[in-house]
Amino acid sequence: MIFDVLGWIGMILVLVAYALISTNKIKNGKLYHALNLLGGICMGIGLFTRGVWFSFTLQIVWSLVAVIAIIKILNKKGEKENGAKH
Repeated sequence: MIFDVLGWIGMILVLVAYALISTNKIKNGKLYHALNLLGGICMGIGLFTRGVWFSFTLQIVWSLVAVIAIIKILNKKGEKENGAKH
């Protein structure tokens, strides 16, 4: 039951992220990717417990893409801050 709830929460997070970016309410930034990351993890947990491997794999990849995007955003921010100090 708890894993089903996690799956539903994950689905809502991903849909909210998509709706927000599609309507220009948020930018392609940390919030967008954080929603996708958390949504992917939550859905992935629910799918894993059900043994739905093809969808579970999709959520792992979805989450990894979000992590990579967040790292790139943070690295750019760090580079800008370091550049401003010199």
